[in-house]
Amino acid sequence: MALFRNVSIRSIISNTHRIVLANIRSTSTAVVDEDAPVEIENPFKKETRLCILCKMNITPDYKNYRLLSQFQSPYTGRIYGRHITGLCKAKQAAVEKEIRKAQNCAYMPYYYKDKTFLKDPKLFDPENPIRTHRF
Repeated sequence: MALFRNVSIRSIISNTHRIVLANIRSTSTAVVDEDAPVEIENPFKKETRLCILCKMNITPDYKNYRLLSQFQSPYTGRIYGRHITGLCKAKQAAVEKEIRKAQNCAYMPYYYKDKTFLKDPKLFDPENPIRTHRF
């Protein structure tokens, strides 16, 4: 009888021990889930910048010489670079191509800007470039 009592007490203790451990493990996983790192957006990521022509969905055309004259120096006729205009590579190439086409078709002068366009609102400031140049 004493042997039966020891076996039954041991089985009761081992069963309760298993139940207690199972409860502890289930509650400990809930604590780990609450303490897990939270997925957030990178706060240091820079915003993607769009050029003004891409933002407004404008395709440069050689007949729109008023727009193209914004990308040309009023005094020398020089076409401003990407670091000054802030255009993307594709739009800058398209603007340069259309300016040359407009000059060849005599819509735009080669060396100076038409005086009527000098008071147009500026798309960018040539004195303060968007990105500094290479040198």
